Amino acid sequence: MSSSTRSFMFNRRQVLGAAAAGVAALGLTACGGEPAPAPAGSDDASASEDQEPAALDAEAYDKLIASGAVADDATIAASTWAQKIKDAGTMRLGVVQTSMLFSLLNEKDGKLRGFDAGLSQLLVRYILGDESKFESTQVTSDTRESVLQNDQVDAVFATYSITEDRKKLISFAGPYYSTQQSILVLADNDSIEGLEDLAGKNVAAQSGSTGPSIMEELCPDAKLQEFKTDEEARSALAQKRVDAYVIDRNMLFSDMMKQPGKYKMAGEPFGPEDLYGIGMPLDSDGVAFVNDFLAKIEEDGTWEELWKLCIGDRAEIDEVPQPPTVGEL
Repeated sequence: MSSSTRSFMFNRRQVLGAAAAGVAALGLTACGGEPAPAPAGSDDASASEDQEPAALDAEAYDKLIASGAVADDATIAASTWAQKIKDAGTMRLGVVQTSMLFSLLNEKDGKLRGFDAGLSQLLVRYILGDESKFESTQVTSDTRESVLQNDQVDAVFATYSITEDRKKLISFAGPYYSTQQSILVLADNDSIEGLEDLAGKNVAAQSGSTGPSIMEELCPDAKLQEFKTDEEARSALAQKRVDAYVIDRNMLFSDMMKQPGKYKMAGEPFGPEDLYGIGMPLDSDGVAFVNDFLAKIEEDGTWEELWKLCIGDRAEIDEVPQPPTVGEL
């Protein structure tokens, strides 16, 4: 992980001192859009009602997406994948709707916004000249490969970690972001301070994510419980049915922003660097097309502006992380 990315991960500590007394150094206070509804049976909705997350600047976000580049006809025609989308007149996207930082549905206007959502909408604009010309299919960690294999979507944007096993089933464009695993606990939990403290504990992980395999390797004595969605895993933690929740750090930032002051991160990030990619059909020539698109938006500053709007400004983080090198999988 680059030093600037690590700075993104850890500089938030400095913001917390006054706002989160009693919370460990890696705990976060609020920053994000409107919280997603809590799952049935969850006690999340009652948490920390006196703290309001910082909202995404929707007007600035929409303006940035609407100013995105549009590919010329020759660039489109050079890719069978892109030309198919252009001929269809709409792009089919696999997305999530509850990730505070990366892809959150605003129930007031029906729009998805966030870092992943922004990348997908910029790509739609790049191909079709209109960022609104897409259809969304909700995906989970367990369904991301199948929707691509069954030709239900053209691409998946869902904080999608690149792994060798997944590369046997689909292809990836990118990477465009990186993270590592982290541990989420309730804010008043002082018994778990790092990975070594998870031995013998009930630990939630999301099925289909990289968390279970990493936990089996690095902490095999943990009592792992797998849940299909982030909401289910977080609800289990809120209800104290598990002692901790392990998933990639960026997902946990989103979780903490939904219920300010309810959770904290325990210990340092661990496990291998987790690179996010854009899921594509296996062996699609769209990989090269999307990689060229990613390189363009990184070079012209759009990637940085999107990161600031969706993450940096809301979390009061000044230093922009360096994205991983596109094409190095």
